[in-house]
Amino acid sequence: MPWLLSSQLERLSASPSQRQCERTSFAFYCSVREQLPVWMLEDMRSMEVFCWEDGRPRAFLPSEALLYALVHNHQDYARYLLNRYSVSALRALRCSFCCHSSGSPHLTVAVRYDRVSILSMMVEALKDCDTQSKRQDYLDGCGGCSHVADAGKTAVQLAVELSRPDCLLLLLVHGAQADGLDAALQRLVSSNTTERRHAQRCLDFLLLFLPKLPDLSHHLQDERQRWQSLLGNEVFSWLCGLAPPPLLLQALRCLARSSPDHITALPYFLQLHSWQ
Repeated sequence: MPWLLSSQLERLSASPSQRQCERTSFAFYCSVREQLPVWMLEDMRSMEVFCWEDGRPRAFLPSEALLYALVHNHQDYARYLLNRYSVSALRALRCSFCCHSSGSPHLTVAVRYDRVSILSMMVEALKDCDTQSKRQDYLDGCGGCSHVADAGKTAVQLAVELSRPDCLLLLLVHGAQADGLDAALQRLVSSNTTERRHAQRCLDFLLLFLPKLPDLSHHLQDERQRWQSLLGNEVFSWLCGLAPPPLLLQALRCLARSSPDHITALPYFLQLHSWQ
């Protein structure tokens, strides 16, 4: 529990062994925050740092250490953990409050803190999954317990909600399910001028990767003038079912389905703003 002060730890913990575990856990948290070298952190994690579980101490798991690396953007440590432990560094964590698995929160934590570089390392590590279904479970998982931050949301939904276009594109390119079109449209409406560019990019990426567009004609035509100004006439007409998609958008959607990784390598004149 690294967010508790040492005086609070003394009151919450009953046994000297548990108090010692909490002190070492907090020390490890601080060491990652201070960006100490990887070799030193791994020595601490494997030999000196313990957490308390089921009435006894145990060493910190790589997946727990990766969460600390995510929060504090320790890219070298995250890279080491993912190279050394691969997918097992993304294993589900046990919730200390209800003692059930709380899912694998690493992707949503990366989106929450906008850790694009570490997110890229994680989705690459997922290529080592035994099966495609297991990999998809990681990409589209919601993470379980109701009291856990961002519970019930996929990494894609959170990226849309927070307008994190770089995170969203990484997830979609690596096979995450495109979801949250309604949220992307609402985010575009509610964003101020500064945030709107990021919200627009998120919407653009979803439009590329959605396998099938829902019927939005009634929703958009209720405020026709506003949506036309936000989306442009061509995209507005397409989403309302009044016209085919713009030619460039149609070509990019085909590219996203056939070779999604090529989307990130497009030259400037073929970037998403070109169809607006």
